[in-house]
This record gives sequence, structure tokens and C-alpha cells, in this order.
Amino acid sequence: MSTHAPSHEDAFEAHHGHSHGHDAGHGTLKSYMTGFVLSVILTAIPFWLVMADVLDSAVLTAAIIMALGALQIVVHMIFFLHMNTRSEGGWTMMALIFTILLVAIALSGSLWVMHHLNTNMMPMSPEMMKNMP
Repeated sequence: MSTHAPSHEDAFEAHHGHSHGHDAGHGTLKSYMTGFVLSVILTAIPFWLVMADVLDSAVLTAAIIMALGALQIVVHMIFFLHMNTRSEGGWTMMALIFTILLVAIALSGSLWVMHHLNTNMMPMSPEMMKNMP
């Protein structure tokens, strides 16, 4: 018997443990509940930070919210998409690394654009606004 999966592997066989070489992760109730609890916590903390005005620094609050958002994406990918180092010969882990890289670029780019829009589009001071017609 060959250890390589055929190119036309049946979905029924793959789902019921008769897979030929694909070591895909399947979630358990415990893993889904762990992912759900982590998702709720990672959603509640930023909400609490903003609504209760916990931190004095808006920059620190935004940084914490961005970090928790990125962490929540990783939690979803691991617990709900079942990404691990064993599935598909490690290619799902490569997809996780690629996703983390893209999220980092998107988040830093978004912050950069918002900062420069605020700096360049809102240059007036309160004294300048008083002199406006």
C-alpha cells in the first residue's frame, strides 16, 4: 500500500479516518469550547478598555486592541480552522505564518494611513479655528 494520498480521495474516507496520508486535525468539543472562550475574552477586553476608559493613553489603548485583534485571528485559525504543524505536511502552518504576516502588514498600514490622514488633513489648531469665517 502506498503512503501517498490519491489525487481523488473520497471525502467520506477522509472524514471517517480512512485518509491516505492526510493528517488533518479534527476539532473536539474541548478544543471548540476553548476557542470559543478565548474568542469571547479577546472580544470583551478591548470592549472594556474602550467603554470604561481604562487607560489614559489613546495610543496604548489602540496598540493593545490591535494586538488582541491579531491574537484573536490566530486563535480562530488554530481552534476553528484546525491549523497545526501536522496537517497537510506542514503547509497549513505555512498558511498561518503567511496570514500573520499579511495581518501585520494590514494593521500597520492601516495605522500609518490613519495617522497621516489625521496629521495632514486636520492641521488646524483651536486658535486657527477661531479665526475661521
